[in-house]
Amino acid sequence: MQALRLARPRVSLRTGVRTVTAAANSSAAHAAPQTTTAASAIPLSNVEAQWERLSSEEQLAVHQQLEEVQKRDWKMLSIDEKKAAYYVAFGPHGPRKPTTPPGGSLKIALGTLGLIGLTGAIFATIRATAPPPPRTINKEWEEAANQRAIENKMDPLSGPSSEGYTGKGFVTHK
Repeated sequence: MQALRLARPRVSLRTGVRTVTAAANSSAAHAAPQTTTAASAIPLSNVEAQWERLSSEEQLAVHQQLEEVQKRDWKMLSIDEKKAAYYVAFGPHGPRKPTTPPGGSLKIALGTLGLIGLTGAIFATIRATAPPPPRTINKEWEEAANQRAIENKMDPLSGPSSEGYTGKGFVTHK
C-alpha cells in the first residue's frame, strides 16, 4: 500500500485546473486564429438558463471570465454580471442541486397519507374479523376472582385479604 502511494504522482487540484485551462487556451489559439475566445462567445446576461447545457470547458471558461470580472470594482459591474457571479458560485447545480424534483414533496406526502390509510384499513379489517374477547374479561368475573382471593386468603399482607384493604383487587373494568 505504501509503495502505491509513493508511486502515484502528486498533483494538486489547482495545478490540474491550470494545466487543463492552459491546454484549452493553447488548443483554441492554435485551432483558429480568432480574436474571440469561448468565454466571450457565452453572454453573461442569461447564464442561469444556459448553465446546464454548457459543456464543462465552457462552464470553466465562464467561471474564469467571472473571476476576471470580479477583480474589478463591484460598483462598476452590471446587474447581469453580478447575477451570473452569484449563480455560478451558489446556484442549484453540482453539489447544491436539489435531490428531489419539483412536486416531489407532494408525492411523498400523498404516499405517506396513503400508507397510513392502508394501515388503518388493515387494522380495522383485523379488528372486525377478530374473535370476541374471552369470557373471563368482564367485571363480574373479576369481582368473583376478588371474592375467591379473600376466601383463599391470598396476599394477606397487602392484597385483597389484608385488613382494611380498600383497593380494586383484580377489577380493571369500570
